[in-house]
Amino acid sequence: MKIGRVKKHLRGIVPILVLAALLLISLTFMSIAIQEPSRFAGAYVVLGIFNAIALVPLGVLIGWNLLQLARQVKEQVPGARLTMRMVGIFVVLSITPVLVVYYFSMLSLYRGIDSWFEVHIEEALADSLALSRSALVMRKREIMKQTRSIASDLSDVPTFSIGDRLEGIRQLSGASELTVIAGYGQSFVASTLDPISLAPRHLEKSVLLQVRRTGLYLSLDPIANEGLHVRVVVNFPDPELGAEPRLLQALFPFTHRVNELTDSVEEAYSDYEMRASSRQELKGSFGLALTLVLLLTLFAAVWAAFSSTRRAVAPLRDLVNGTRAISRGDYETRLPSSGSGEIAALIRSFNSMTRKLARARDDTWRSRRQLEGQWKYLEAVLARLSSGVITLDHAQCVFKVNEAAHQILGLDLCAALGNTLTSFSDIHSHLRPLAEVVSEQLEGSGEWRHEVMLFGAAGRRILLCRGAPLVLPRAVPSQEEEHEPPDQTEELRPGHVIVFDDVTALIQAQRDAAWSEVARRMAHEIKNPLTPIQLSAERLRHKYLHKMAPEEARTLDNLTRTIVQQVESMKTMANAFSDYARSPQMRLRLLDINGLIRDVLELYRGAGADTPMETRLDSSLPELQADPDRLRQVLHNLVKNAQEANLVSGKSGIVVETRCAGGPAHRHIEVEFRDQGNGFPPDSIENAFAPYMTTKPKGTGLGLAIVRKIVEEHGGVVWARNNPEGGASMIMHFPVAPIGFDGEETGS
Repeated sequence: MKIGRVKKHLRGIVPILVLAALLLISLTFMSIAIQEPSRFAGAYVVLGIFNAIALVPLGVLIGWNLLQLARQVKEQVPGARLTMRMVGIFVVLSITPVLVVYYFSMLSLYRGIDSWFEVHIEEALADSLALSRSALVMRKREIMKQTRSIASDLSDVPTFSIGDRLEGIRQLSGASELTVIAGYGQSFVASTLDPISLAPRHLEKSVLLQVRRTGLYLSLDPIANEGLHVRVVVNFPDPELGAEPRLLQALFPFTHRVNELTDSVEEAYSDYEMRASSRQELKGSFGLALTLVLLLTLFAAVWAAFSSTRRAVAPLRDLVNGTRAISRGDYETRLPSSGSGEIAALIRSFNSMTRKLARARDDTWRSRRQLEGQWKYLEAVLARLSSGVITLDHAQCVFKVNEAAHQILGLDLCAALGNTLTSFSDIHSHLRPLAEVVSEQLEGSGEWRHEVMLFGAAGRRILLCRGAPLVLPRAVPSQEEEHEPPDQTEELRPGHVIVFDDVTALIQAQRDAAWSEVARRMAHEIKNPLTPIQLSAERLRHKYLHKMAPEEARTLDNLTRTIVQQVESMKTMANAFSDYARSPQMRLRLLDINGLIRDVLELYRGAGADTPMETRLDSSLPELQADPDRLRQVLHNLVKNAQEANLVSGKSGIVVETRCAGGPAHRHIEVEFRDQGNGFPPDSIENAFAPYMTTKPKGTGLGLAIVRKIVEEHGGVVWARNNPEGGASMIMHFPVAPIGFDGEETGS
């Protein structure tokens, strides 16, 4: 483990050491170029090649890192923005001082180069050169005079004996060489200080020509390993008659010190001239070299900023990725931890947290499995219940429904899953009473019980609803997920369960049975005394009517007739009770309700009724499934009820209207009777269809009760309302005939 850490640190340090070595080598070449201008050209070439080799990979590496960083920022990679900010800070902190140093370095470099070429230095060098040249001229003149003097001394000496005197003269004069040449180069006699290094030399043709023309040749000749010498050639006469003039060549050396000073001055001046001629090139070369070093330094700093920033941000990026993995439910995420710093402590805390979350997830998963087992058991039970069951989640959205709920409500409730009952009832309006009751009850807490009446395609339904709070799992796994661990911790949520039963038939049967029993007993109790009363009245009338005085006979006749009429009325009432108590078997068939209404109203028009009757019948009404005789009784009762209401108010007019209501999936037929009476008292309109409830002095209270009973037997509903313009309306809703029904059916 430790060896791996050492290798990891070395991998991070080695590139930095290589960059430092490159910078050091570059600075070394820079120093050589500045300190030794004579070697600058070679150093500059090496420096340029080296910096180019170093800059190209660094530039490519930095460009690639910038592109990678831009892509990561665009893709929102964790740590990318932090890396960008830190790199920017590092680059600014490193570039600012480097640029300042670079500016002042270039300024100092240019000023230093300009200082090499100041005017007084140039004048001093020129004066030194002129002084040295003046000294040389004076020395050359002295040597020329001395040479002419030697030639004058030798003018009387014959050529064949001149060699004996020439050595002595050379030594006395201090010359390095004395050579006498006869016949302009044909023969010569010489005396030298060093016969090896200063061997006598022949005169060049140019020298001979100059001597013949001017009689004198004077020059400075450098001699290898001996320094500068003054060379003087003069002609002098030959004592022999008719002979050509002879030539004397003398070499006089300068002192060693003079040679050194002369060489130094010449070299300094030549170097100055060379530098002066290349001042701008020198500035450009030094500036370019310094710029290359600057670029190498900046590139190295930027690359070091990238490298160090990535190393610093890497643990934070790992933490971000680990946190995202935790948010996705991967609690097995573990981050590598090394070192003892704050980041390492944070990573260890993160790993400890993930272990605890994993344990908590496993505990929750086991609890959830137990709950799901209980939930599946409950679902199996609910699927076999005859009661409808709807479960709602914490947001009051439908979570589960059983098969009985589909059958009772006559709908496919799968479309309601995930939606609230209120929103679902906006599509299926006949469910609105149920949705309103549920929403109202859910505002409270605890169990509740309520009776709801719905009217849909299947007709009237009375539901007995019960509700209670329920704890629901977030999701129930499929069979494929049964043995897989969860991706994240599943929570348990509060919900609600609603259980409802269709008690329409039960309530109708109970009510019919109760009222039928009451009506049967009342009919029995009423009929029992009526027959003796009627028989007694008829017997009295038959026995005493002809035996009494006319006045008394008329009185007896009126009294007995009244008794018989009232007995008949009581019998009619008893028969009505019997009819209400009796539930004859219905014969259902397809029926055109508009045609039935026309037939019934035509009877009243034909009977000479003075009440105007208006019909507003919808010709597009579908047929309904009904017993014509029973519905005819309903229509008769409603017409009579409207006529009696009009008599009380003194007005006339009955309006009968039919229309098709409801949506495509829940169409039903609506029939409305409107009268011009005084309407129902507000305190009794709710009980208008209850048995024995009447507002008429001689009413039995059974007419509207029979209407309600027959309508409900047909699966419909009926209710009353007072109209704003006066009068009352009786409104009936009937379900349309089911598709496929085309025959006669017997119902109870």
